[in-house]
Amino acid sequence: MFDVQKVRAQFPILSQTVNGKPLVYFDNGATAQKPQVVIDAISQYYSEINANIHRGVHTLSQLATDAYEVSRNTIQKHLNAKHNHEIIFTSGTTQGINLVANGFASIVKAGDEVMVSALEHHSNIVPWQFMCERTGAKLVVIPMNDKGELILSEFDRLLSEKTKIVAVNHISNALGTVNPIKYIIDKAHSVGAAVLIDGAQATPHLRPDVQELDCDFYVFSGHKVCGPTGVGILYGKESWLNQLPPYQGGGEMIKEVTFEKTTYAELPHKFEAGTPNIEAGIVLGTAIDYLNSVGFDNIAKYEKELLEYGTKRLQEIEGLKIYGTGENKASVISFNIEGIHPYDIGTIIDKLGIAVRTGHHCTQPIMNYFNIPGTIRASFAFYNTKEEIDIFVEAVKKAQRMLS
Repeated sequence: MFDVQKVRAQFPILSQTVNGKPLVYFDNGATAQKPQVVIDAISQYYSEINANIHRGVHTLSQLATDAYEVSRNTIQKHLNAKHNHEIIFTSGTTQGINLVANGFASIVKAGDEVMVSALEHHSNIVPWQFMCERTGAKLVVIPMNDKGELILSEFDRLLSEKTKIVAVNHISNALGTVNPIKYIIDKAHSVGAAVLIDGAQATPHLRPDVQELDCDFYVFSGHKVCGPTGVGILYGKESWLNQLPPYQGGGEMIKEVTFEKTTYAELPHKFEAGTPNIEAGIVLGTAIDYLNSVGFDNIAKYEKELLEYGTKRLQEIEGLKIYGTGENKASVISFNIEGIHPYDIGTIIDKLGIAVRTGHHCTQPIMNYFNIPGTIRASFAFYNTKEEIDIFVEAVKKAQRMLS
């Protein structure tokens, strides 16, 4: 049985006060808090096996290497990837997308098309713009509707044999919309296009099966899934990873170096140049194990309750408008109050111990669509409670009274 109080007890930061008030942490879309088991794993690495990996013959290096590769295997199993060498450690979602976009610059040419959606984080727009500028390819955008959902009929219309890759997020960080990625993947493949899925916001809430989805690439960040910052994962199909050129040159990614010519290492090392964030790579596996012990079915069910309860309570507030009202949503509520800047609300409720995100959430095209400067975003995790939502709603009401 899922017991939120037992879960909360595993997160030391949740018991602290901020500005003299109990912390209410609703900024999980930006980063997740860390359970004690993750914190302990970080300490254990540096206390017991700190060493560089893959190249050392001494015991500590071998122990660190084994732990790092066990983590790779854990993530392979979690994503249901076919091979462990399809799991590439990165510094986060952003690097994973840049790696693929850089690789596709050697494949696409002038007149080809790269497709993104109107719901993308800047990290899944700007790298493709860079690539289009280098190659002469055209960036095509799948439009959205007033609910914050992609218009699939327009996607169908825009897709063509010119489309070489479609890059879309699994879940919108700004609105919480869960995109129909299986439909998008299948349609893109029907015209020969590859598909990259930005899973940064999805992986804390669900367990993606990359073979069932049949995506070509899937990227996510460790810090969103209760793991450390500075680490992420790029899953890529073996055939695509073999086709793409290396993203960076240096140690580890080479097979043989001479001044005349360098040959590259096999997967996954071809894309893992230099000394990696070893501790974070190892501990990411710990975080994934922890989330699986909680259970993604439990997480999804409970977070749905929080979303429904939070939506109902916030709708009590006069003048409040929610952005992102799609049928399929994650536990994210973005909203504004008429006549009040979101930053002002966020500043006041911070004084009451409540952490939310205000601004454009690195999704300026979405804000431009709604003609707003930004929103207040409350993003819930499985360790949050309905009681915290009540505190939050009363704080927003207080801020509204102060600012009206």
